[in-house]
Amino acid sequence: MHILEVNGLKKTYAPRFGGHSVEALKNVNFSVDRGEYVAIMGESGSGKTTLLNILAALDKPTAGRVTLDGMDLSRVGESAAAAFRRDNLGFVFQEFNLLDTFTIEDNILLPLVLSNRRTAEMQSRLDPIAARLGLSDLLKKYPYEVSGGQKQRAAVARAMITDPKLILADEPTGALDSRSTGELLRLFAEVNGLGQTILMVTHSIRAASTAKRVLFIKDGEVFHQIYRGDDTDERLYQKISDTLTLLMLTAGGEKR
Repeated sequence: MHILEVNGLKKTYAPRFGGHSVEALKNVNFSVDRGEYVAIMGESGSGKTTLLNILAALDKPTAGRVTLDGMDLSRVGESAAAAFRRDNLGFVFQEFNLLDTFTIEDNILLPLVLSNRRTAEMQSRLDPIAARLGLSDLLKKYPYEVSGGQKQRAAVARAMITDPKLILADEPTGALDSRSTGELLRLFAEVNGLGQTILMVTHSIRAASTAKRVLFIKDGEVFHQIYRGDDTDERLYQKISDTLTLLMLTAGGEKR
């Protein structure tokens, strides 16, 4: 069953002071099944960030439609957008986006606090997530007291705490060293194994090779996609690398 459907998505930016408009997305179509783990790749300027912003209800498309679990995002007004994101989406960013004046516990619980959830409910959600992500002993520490990998685990816990329909990850390994990257990718695989749907935008072949499917965006369109099937991470890594090479060599080529 599709939890996310993207149909005929277009986004055109009109310049403020004349000149030609910029077509960031031309005709993007894809769907994501419930419980799927999808990576999106493409060169800088390919439209990945624009697509992510639209999926996060941070921007509106010029044409087309995005549906999340049957809900048309175009019908989410500006006044309700923040609550929609808080209740339906989880976010994992490259720079963690943790508040240094809050403890790890407070950072994780922030979405529930903003939703006016009861203390007992917040605690009942926090304890199993913290235990699963290895954060139980770090909850009273502040972000500046823990490592980058631990910060990112806290960010994943914050994304999971609301039981979101979809986790959107924007270059989640970009600020991590190799060891912390490996830990985070294993964590994503575990979280996905529990049934959480994940959509990750990344430049990292290593990160993308842990997903179940990889979409390649080129010039504002879906250029190609690869399904994991029975492939190992190593085999999928090679397929992704080959596709990226083809993508760079194909200027204005046909979609595949």
